[in-house]
Amino acid sequence: MPETVLIVDDDPVQRRLLESMVQRFGYQAVTAEGGDAAVALLTGPNAARVDCVVLDLVMPDLDGLGVLARMREAGLDTPVIVQTAHGGIDNVVSVMRAGASDFVVKPASPERLQVSLTNALNVRRLAGELQRIKRSRDGTLSVTDVITRSPAMQPVLRAIEKASASTIPVLVEGESGVGKELIARAIHGTGARRAKPFVALNCGALPENLVESILFGHEKGAFTGATDKHAGKFVEADGGTLFLDEVGELPMPAQVKLLRALQQGEIEPVGARKTVKVDVRIISATNRDLIAEVKAGRFREDLFYRLHVFPILIPPLRQRTDDIPALARHFLTRIAAEEGKRVRGISAEAQRLLSSFRWPGNVRQLENAIFRAVVLADGEEIGVNEFPQIAGAAPEQAATWIEPSPAMISGWPDEPTRKPAPLTIEPAVLRLTDARGEVRALEDIERDVIRFAIAHYNEQMSEVARRLRIGRSTLYRKLETLDLADTVNGDTVG
Repeated sequence: MPETVLIVDDDPVQRRLLESMVQRFGYQAVTAEGGDAAVALLTGPNAARVDCVVLDLVMPDLDGLGVLARMREAGLDTPVIVQTAHGGIDNVVSVMRAGASDFVVKPASPERLQVSLTNALNVRRLAGELQRIKRSRDGTLSVTDVITRSPAMQPVLRAIEKASASTIPVLVEGESGVGKELIARAIHGTGARRAKPFVALNCGALPENLVESILFGHEKGAFTGATDKHAGKFVEADGGTLFLDEVGELPMPAQVKLLRALQQGEIEPVGARKTVKVDVRIISATNRDLIAEVKAGRFREDLFYRLHVFPILIPPLRQRTDDIPALARHFLTRIAAEEGKRVRGISAEAQRLLSSFRWPGNVRQLENAIFRAVVLADGEEIGVNEFPQIAGAAPEQAATWIEPSPAMISGWPDEPTRKPAPLTIEPAVLRLTDARGEVRALEDIERDVIRFAIAHYNEQMSEVARRLRIGRSTLYRKLETLDLADTVNGDTVG
């Protein structure tokens, strides 16, 4: 979903003009006809999510300075671009002191407004990233740090809030790369234990002979090489949260000891003579079907029920395509800053490419793709050329895309062959599903076929009708019903 820009102006003509420009820049536009309406929209009980405000300074009810003051009182840090027909230095100083991020004089050119919006949103994203990094280091990431605008993630956000209010064991389920550790950190950072340690452990990366030692610790001399006493992850996380990633990878002996630790609230370090009491909140995660693992005898059933008390299922990225633009901007801002590159945005074509890709590696794969694109980028905007692997793999990723065979685009076998006109429409692919994986409407598919045929045969409508095996009158009727009449230039129709 694109970023949202709120346009506040009492002049309806100016509002429509700004709305058109903002939409042309690739943002979503929301309008308010005055200062009071804008404040209600920003701070009311059903406040809209707004990423930037374009605010008129002079309005009859609540003026621009009044709106800025109300936003400051409400604690809103949304960037504001103030516009006015009076560009005196006193006005500029007043609005900048009031908290505006930029000032433009009416009528603002599209280029000037676009630069201002880009800069304001980039500064906002960078500030947000710095705060998110700080909270991550402090272990205080919260539910607000989960970047999502997809309806499919709303149950996950509600589950995080409910789980964080308790110490109930949580099992986070989902495919590899969907962000299970982020969800675990958000639960910890939102709950009462946020001031205590958050200890993460990847169970799939543990050497089998050291699993118990790493989890529960060991005494000095407990085994060959144990030259010092080791506390173990349970003791490190005492009072806080222990996150067991890929818990389904634990070997059976470690599962038995983990079950005892969960039941008794105490652990037995390797080589120790007495148990150690621990107060640890367990959050586990897996990309496996643990019920199938239990049936196969690879995972203890009693441990499964101890962990599977409050399950949270994270949908894969292909089922929440609304999140792709926001995640891409998030990764772009952070990686560009880390790499010292002046990359400010992603082109509309590249955004469409990213949204149409199925992302088998989920969020982790998207992050790596943005990293590569930032390194490849020569200018201030990432385009399709910076995603060569994705652009080449996109048709293969969509299992229901069909590339036309020679018979489909060059004529039927029983007809005389004739070399068609050069292809002028890209790509020559008929797509049967939309970005959400749902089958497209028959009318939409038919529209694409006719548009392709018109371009392929250089608008020679007799040939188009013959190849589609319909009459010319039927073809022209379809052009009207499918809103394709403008596709054909009257002077080239044959």
